[in-house]
Amino acid sequence: MGDKQPHLNGAYYGPSVPPPTKPRRKYDSPDLGCCFFSCFGSCLRCCGCCILSLICNILIAIAVILGITALVLWLIFRPNAVKFYVTDANLIRFNLDPNNNSNLHYNLDLNFTIRNPNQRVGIYYDEIKVSGYYGDQRFGTVDVSPFYQGHKNTTVIGTKIEGQNLVVLGDRARSDLKEDEKSGVYRIDAKLMMRVWFKFWVVKSWKLKPKIKCDDLKIPLGDSNSTSGFKFQPMQCDFDFS
Repeated sequence: MGDKQPHLNGAYYGPSVPPPTKPRRKYDSPDLGCCFFSCFGSCLRCCGCCILSLICNILIAIAVILGITALVLWLIFRPNAVKFYVTDANLIRFNLDPNNNSNLHYNLDLNFTIRNPNQRVGIYYDEIKVSGYYGDQRFGTVDVSPFYQGHKNTTVIGTKIEGQNLVVLGDRARSDLKEDEKSGVYRIDAKLMMRVWFKFWVVKSWKLKPKIKCDDLKIPLGDSNSTSGFKFQPMQCDFDFS
């Protein structure tokens, strides 16, 4: 028989097993470049927020100061509305061309009176355009020379709208024109487009663009003192900032 294994009687002790080694932690040295740029970016963001906040505060303060100044000026001066009147009108010619029903011949004189009732407010009229309308259709425009209107002043300006122009009148307007030709009295509208600014002592306002509407002017053909029995009646115009 072969060799028999020896009978093991007791614990067997092999070679000693070494204890597990603990993993070593790696401590990387801080990246000074990343730290610097991170801090620099934070500072920039902080400075940007501070600058924006400062600008907003300045704008709010300016708006408040301007609002208070405007209120004080209004309380001091209490400006009254400027009044516009059509004081005289003379229509020499107003008819369609027999060979072209869209070609209108016109010759219209309009005198306007502008009243500035304010005691401390002067008005600069930088631009004035006077337009004539018939049946909501503009037939002619004329420019008025710029001028300055002083305190509590009344200014009279004369305008002449003359020439011919292609005007497309609707059926209603053509019917009204025939009636006006029979009666000798024409229903014409006038509008003034202007650019003005006001002066309070040494303070000047921003430029405004009001619209003056003189609607339904009943103007007789020929001299206003003709024997037709109808005379032009002066009328006040509407003042509109829209």
